[in-house]
Amino acid sequence: MNEQSMLFASLPESAAVNESGASSQGAARVLLAERNQIALRAVDLDATIGLDHPARNVWAFVEGLDIQALYTAIGSVEGRAGRAAIDPKILLALWLYATVDGVGSAREIERLTEAHDAYRWICGGVNVNHHTLSDFRCTRVELLDDWLTHSVAVLTEQDLVKLERVAQDGMRVRASAGAASFRRRSTLERCLEEARAQVQTLKDEIEADPHASNQRRRAARERAAMEREQRVAQALEQLAQVEEQKKKKPVAKKDNETEEQYAKRSEPRASTTDSEARVMKMADGGYRPAYNVQFSTTTDKQIIVGVEVINVGSDQGQLSPMLGQVEQRYNERPAQCLVDGGYARHDEIEDAQACGTTVYAPVPKPKDPSRDPYVALPGDSQAIAQWRERMGTDTAKAIYKQRAATAECVNAIARGRGLTQFLVRGLDKVKTVALWYAIAHNMMRALTLAQTA
Repeated sequence: MNEQSMLFASLPESAAVNESGASSQGAARVLLAERNQIALRAVDLDATIGLDHPARNVWAFVEGLDIQALYTAIGSVEGRAGRAAIDPKILLALWLYATVDGVGSAREIERLTEAHDAYRWICGGVNVNHHTLSDFRCTRVELLDDWLTHSVAVLTEQDLVKLERVAQDGMRVRASAGAASFRRRSTLERCLEEARAQVQTLKDEIEADPHASNQRRRAARERAAMEREQRVAQALEQLAQVEEQKKKKPVAKKDNETEEQYAKRSEPRASTTDSEARVMKMADGGYRPAYNVQFSTTTDKQIIVGVEVINVGSDQGQLSPMLGQVEQRYNERPAQCLVDGGYARHDEIEDAQACGTTVYAPVPKPKDPSRDPYVALPGDSQAIAQWRERMGTDTAKAIYKQRAATAECVNAIARGRGLTQFLVRGLDKVKTVALWYAIAHNMMRALTLAQTA
């Protein structure tokens, strides 16, 4: 046996292959997936998304904002001890991109920063947790308000947006509270007593055995009990406002309803989960805890120029405050304002007219079908008489058609981006979320306007 034959003696003989290509001896040899292996990969983050990817546009928008106040608030500075803070641009860009992407949860954004290329590109290798994201979103209401004003002012200076005509509309958005969390005064007072007693009991336990092995667990229980006590106390404070509203506008009694049933149904209640939320009639006809989000939008380019959040289900009384907000932001008052019938209160139409804004709102149908609704009544003021006559003209009807195409379209876009239920509680935090949606909306509209200009 020569040297070559000895070298290949240990190799198996070649398997015979049939006409179909399969081996006649044994199973086919394949590469199996092994997912329990640790793999180190070289990744070029900048190459993971295209040059025209929306994430790059979001980052460019953020770099154009004045965020010096965010850097000033950072306690970690050069030359001193302390961990470096996350660049505010990253947090700001993450929330803007997530809002456009329809993501409203801080935990979901944290997951996406590890699983999605666009979110990883924005982070640029910086680890971001949901606590930091959540704190950043809800503690910057003043800055968000300024950024909204700045974004619109830039578009106005570039002559891309005009404040000549705006449309205003309200949108009821579910609150982070359930219907069962609304309690009457007697129930809230009892809950408050129970919560205080529980807090005192937990304090006594910790003081009696401060070095117990479960001290941390007891401290957590005490903290939870104190938070519940605080929520119940806030609900009692808000209940006073609900009672005042009930006195001004009592609940109508239903047919075949007993006095006891009516008294029980009409008794004021407040939520122990979100004390500032109110039960409102939603678009589907049902009643749920919600907030009323008010957007004022330009009719020419669909840019949001005003944002407000209230806990009243009705839109009445919201026209004058919004017009004043727009004037305060941009030192310019809209010449025309388009609203639906829920805003058509005589005193507000008169105030708007006196300040130089012409209101376009539908005239209510008269109880007498033979009376022309567009003819002034004997007791009407000059502004109301002009409003009635104006809404009867073809020009006014053509202008008013822009309201649905503007305000309701913007609301639908916000719904499509996830503004269906708030994940935060309280008017202040809810308004910050509404401002995030407004800024993200204007950012996307600005990109579109710049491309078509």
